[in-house]
Amino acid sequence: MSTPYASAAPYYARYRPPYPAELYALLVDRFALDGSQTVLDLGAGPGTLSLPLAPLAEHVYAVDPEPAMLAEGCGLAEEGGHGNISWLRGDAAGIGRLCLPRIDLCVIGGAFHHMDRVRVPADLDAVLAPRGGIAVVTSAAAAWPAVVDEVRARFLGPGHPAAPGAVPGPAGGRADGLAGGPAGGLADGAADVDGAADVDGAADTDELRDTEDHLAKSAFSRVETTTWERSVRYTVDQVVGLQFSRTCSSPALFGDRKDAFAAELRQALLDHCADGTCTRTVTVAATVATRPRR
Repeated sequence: MSTPYASAAPYYARYRPPYPAELYALLVDRFALDGSQTVLDLGAGPGTLSLPLAPLAEHVYAVDPEPAMLAEGCGLAEEGGHGNISWLRGDAAGIGRLCLPRIDLCVIGGAFHHMDRVRVPADLDAVLAPRGGIAVVTSAAAAWPAVVDEVRARFLGPGHPAAPGAVPGPAGGRADGLAGGPAGGLADGAADVDGAADVDGAADTDELRDTEDHLAKSAFSRVETTTWERSVRYTVDQVVGLQFSRTCSSPALFGDRKDAFAAELRQALLDHCADGTCTRTVTVAATVATRPRR
């Protein structure tokens, strides 16, 4: 049986916007990435971080519990000629069982908020090189037009987590990444950490503080967060595709009503957006944690 994580995978791979180039410039600067390093992407999803990092590293280990996410990433890697990525099924609770070599950088998307945030840094302490570190990358975005939730509620019910007025689930969603949750990702998911991570609403400062606090109490106590804000324009078809990339509205949840939902949402968006596009502000945050200098 298809899970929300599995059915969301192709839409996640196709429609999730990439992280800004400034993020990778920051990682190159902080970790001296010159093509000779080994990178671990924990809660990799379809490789939102792994694929851009591949040209900057000697090898990337992309780890996620959802086979469908790994399959999407593997296909994209083949298309892009990135032969230096190993796609491994696993979760954040099993870092020690992955038999990894010494790692120079571990990147984690929004799935970090669905992981054991005490255990994961402790486990990474055993595999990260002395000058290595962790980069937790998350994104938050302004809400879609209200018609999106209204149409979804008509199909999935008013009590659905993404319905207007519903109480939100843990930190946004799938965490589209990995987290030890149901085979899908980073647990990367539940509401929408669909991963890569993309949380509807304003940037979640509570989550950022939580990330910083947990890392500051770990062996990687030298912590700094950098943010970037940009305006992103989406076509109506992209908005529809992005809804299917979320575990709270993945194709598996609609069953044979998926196409009807897509058609109704597309029309509602066209009625709402005169020029056929929607624009929203997206904020990306990178929290970099390294061991204190001696």
